[in-house]
Amino acid sequence: MTSRLIKAIFFDFYNTIGKFDPSREELQMIACKSFGISVTHQGIVKGYAKADSYMAKQVSLKPLRAMNSVEFNEFFAEYQSLILEGSGFNVDKNIALQIASQLRSLPKGFALFDDVLPVLEKLKQAGLKLGMVSNNEGDIDGLSKRLGLYGLLDVAINSEQAGRGKPYPEIFLEAMARVNVEPNESVYIGDQYETDIRGSRDVGMLPVLIDRDLNHPKYVSSARIETMHGILELIKI
Repeated sequence: MTSRLIKAIFFDFYNTIGKFDPSREELQMIACKSFGISVTHQGIVKGYAKADSYMAKQVSLKPLRAMNSVEFNEFFAEYQSLILEGSGFNVDKNIALQIASQLRSLPKGFALFDDVLPVLEKLKQAGLKLGMVSNNEGDIDGLSKRLGLYGLLDVAINSEQAGRGKPYPEIFLEAMARVNVEPNESVYIGDQYETDIRGSRDVGMLPVLIDRDLNHPKYVSSARIETMHGILELIKI
């Protein structure tokens, strides 16, 4: 991958450039403790690998905002169950849903990973267009401003704006159109295979898996990085 051919780099948000603050591991431990369940950090990371894959697939089929209350509860009961399985716990779906509800009630926000701003600044200085393409719902422009990304990103788009989320082509194509680049000039970085890697590859972009939790050490389906600094090495900056 050479920087002479690349004009733009697009990023997924959650677990790629952004994270919960406090961390999801801390939040899980707090919520589970109130139910007498003692989970480990390693177990939570392992459980989230399966749970996030499940979420990416389900949300691509039907966004959370489109689910009725029964579907919403069933989704989060299963999502929480998968997280707990990572620590060896198999709980009743009703308990899993109660833990999920407890999690949603805990105060939290979003923060950037420490490697994000330094790398984005270098990419921007190199003349690259930068964008965020996310299935996260809500005010994505407001989120960008709060996290200090607004001056660095040329475009920020989510599934609500595009009308359809990843892995479908509309959201990727709209992001590229907004900065006037072609798919073969564009890199897409994300942490989920089905939505991020397959979705961007299907429209002709160059996909890169970011594996922050080291869940996919043998992954070879595309380029793989473990931190944001890895993209600088890939495109020779």
